[in-house]
Amino acid sequence: MLFLLLIFLLNQGIEMNNELVKSIDEVISSFDEIPNDRKKVLNELIEVLNKNRKNNLVFICTHNSRRSQMSQLWARVAADYYSIDGIETFSGGTEATAFNPRAVSTLEKMGISFEKSGEDNPVYTFESKGNKYKYFSKKYDDESNPKDNFCAIMTCSDADENCPYIPGANSRVSLKYDDPKEFDGTELEEEKYLERSMQIATELFYVMSKVKK
Repeated sequence: MLFLLLIFLLNQGIEMNNELVKSIDEVISSFDEIPNDRKKVLNELIEVLNKNRKNNLVFICTHNSRRSQMSQLWARVAADYYSIDGIETFSGGTEATAFNPRAVSTLEKMGISFEKSGEDNPVYTFESKGNKYKYFSKKYDDESNPKDNFCAIMTCSDADENCPYIPGANSRVSLKYDDPKEFDGTELEEEKYLERSMQIATELFYVMSKVKK
């Protein structure tokens, strides 16, 4: 199964390694474990994408350091995996900090390969299907993000409550995730970051699997 998945991904032009193949295989195998109440929320995003395939997705949380970054990346990988054209993924926060190194490390353990540049707010470059995507912390209205015709996807409660209106958004979905930051410096840190990344990946792969081609 893993060998066939690797061949498929290579044919799709997605740069792969064994860890990423294993992660995607586990993610796809976990669709049935998504609770029904959670699928109702995911269906809102599926409906948005099926109404407008050329929609930009902007994932928003407070610091643009963990959940929104993971969501932006996994949505990109999932869209490429299912060969869905016209979808671009972005992220931002209500303030800019830095892409948290714990989140970066978790993604790397799952097979994501980054090139890093800079120090205070590093830029992490990820390549998929011959395209290079840059991940760094920024505000949701940063010049690198779309100004209109996008779906604002709120990945944390604070951002969702503090930003009742996102200028330029043509749709909005509240797809909130628990913050793994709560476990920083504890024995559960690595486990909880991996748990959150797997949840985000599973849900966004599920969403992309339901988008009409």
